[in-house]
Amino acid sequence: MLNSLFKVVNRVFPASVAHAHCDIPCGIYDPVSAKIAAQTVQKMVMRIQALEEGDSHAAYANTLARYIAVKEQHADLCKKELDILWHDYFNPTHLEKYPDIHTKFWQANKLAARNKQNVDMDAAKELVGAVDEIATIFWATKNVTYKDEVADVRFGS
Repeated sequence: MLNSLFKVVNRVFPASVAHAHCDIPCGIYDPVSAKIAAQTVQKMVMRIQALEEGDSHAAYANTLARYIAVKEQHADLCKKELDILWHDYFNPTHLEKYPDIHTKFWQANKLAARNKQNVDMDAAKELVGAVDEIATIFWATKNVTYKDEVADVRFGS
């Protein structure tokens, strides 16, 4: 009975087809999450490299393990956030204007993986730079000039 009612309503008021270019409404994409994750990777590399064993090996090992865990989590988060932008936001129109966008994302994701595998400040800086390049392109697609307020990431204690 209910099924018949739905069929009648659908004939009288047919549903329109909705066309969208992404899974969710525009306006919620932002490369800032990838940027924060990349900067966190860089900060953890800095802390790992500055860590000294001191009196307690157990305290040193615990701190080192925590820094490594955070570095790896944020490298994964950076990859995830980049993938969301790459797969959900950017479209063929953007590719026409930025034909190297796929290469930039691929290289940034490879840098994130490299940062998981190593403790390398140059690789961490490259990751931050790669995310900045993608952010510049992202904001250009919205006719906004991207200016990184802090060109060199400086960390406190």
